[in-house]
Amino acid sequence: MKTLIKNGTIVNADSTRTADLLIENDKIIAIDENITTYSSHDKVIDASGLYIFPGGIDPHVHMNLPTPAGFSADNFLTGSRAALHGGTTTIIDFVTPKKGQPLSEAKKLRENEAKNSITNCYFHVSPIEWRNTMEDEIINCFKHGTKSFKVYMAYKNSIGIDDDVLLKVMKAVAKAGGIVTVHCELGDEIETLRNNLVNDGKTSPEYHPISRPPQMEALAVQKAIQLASEANCPLYIVHVSAKESINYIQKAQAAGQSVMAETCPQYLLLDDSKYIGNFNQTAPNVMSPPLRKKDDNDALWNAIADGTISTLGTDHCPTTLKQKQFGINDFRLIPNGAGGVEYRLSLLYTFGVLTGKITINKFVELISTNPARIFGLYPAKGIISVGSDADIVVWNPDTENTISAKTQFQNCDINIYEGFLVKGTAEYVFLAGELVIEQ
Repeated sequence: MKTLIKNGTIVNADSTRTADLLIENDKIIAIDENITTYSSHDKVIDASGLYIFPGGIDPHVHMNLPTPAGFSADNFLTGSRAALHGGTTTIIDFVTPKKGQPLSEAKKLRENEAKNSITNCYFHVSPIEWRNTMEDEIINCFKHGTKSFKVYMAYKNSIGIDDDVLLKVMKAVAKAGGIVTVHCELGDEIETLRNNLVNDGKTSPEYHPISRPPQMEALAVQKAIQLASEANCPLYIVHVSAKESINYIQKAQAAGQSVMAETCPQYLLLDDSKYIGNFNQTAPNVMSPPLRKKDDNDALWNAIADGTISTLGTDHCPTTLKQKQFGINDFRLIPNGAGGVEYRLSLLYTFGVLTGKITINKFVELISTNPARIFGLYPAKGIISVGSDADIVVWNPDTENTISAKTQFQNCDINIYEGFLVKGTAEYVFLAGELVIEQ
């Protein structure tokens, strides 16, 4: 059976047109005006007044993530369901091995955990140490489809790595032909700040952003760029939050270095005033890096508009309020993270497109096309084109919804965007040609 979507406004990163779109099996087989090559048995959707986007690709999620307070609230089934309802058809999660565990073994175990995902699901693989076999392990992962490798400059007591190891990883990944994605914060300095604050009795969430100031991110960004240049390795900087970081990224890009950057909706729309209040009000906003100042929000919007920032991820990692309360007497113990995969498109559409900060084409570039290009999924994904995968969002721009933990699909009882009025809905979502969401 075929599916015909008629009269929609097809939006790609570089074009906008009104046309019909025909799907057969899992592919787009035709785009044209007034398509008639279908039968009465085929499904027809009238998309007059609606947009047609390539399915969203969230390049940064953490489903079923272990924390000291238990696993994060969304497993792959609930998290992918929330993603689909928000218009995201592909997620990229992480493989984080244990010390001494081969990367390929960790990847197989993680892929098994993700078998119940109802979106497309890919992985970044995280080297958390260096051993004699690591270069071969990285090359082997690349040969088996892994294009990107995630490293942490923070969290030195668990998964973070020192600069000498980071350089070795970058050289090995460059040799394989991949890309290194980096969590940029100076881990050792941050640990000192965190411990000093708690030793002084400063234990509430108010001190979380003070323990991770913006210069700790920016200096780590500068260092990562330097090391990537030395290794001749493409670099992707995750969840950029600070305007100081943008300056280093822009300089590297202007010099011709392969440096890409991601930010998240929370760093565009929320600020550190969210850490003022009682524990239950403030703890949901504990994430790393923390929320910054309004000046940082503005700088990030500008960096999106001028192309310095290439993608919008969510760093989706929701926890319940009870889990957050694990750190009620010590902010260092509050599980980091917040949910967002369900609202990425509606937030960017409402506060980006409708406010004139970005065009509708830039919107598609950020939420789909650039992640597809960077992580090796393009042109199968990230574009509405004949021959591409039929991962498609039909977007109704005329709806309004108020974000609420009570009505969300994300599997948690808190939401950092609680009360936000957003416009636009993923009215129909197709995954591999199958209509999986109809709202």
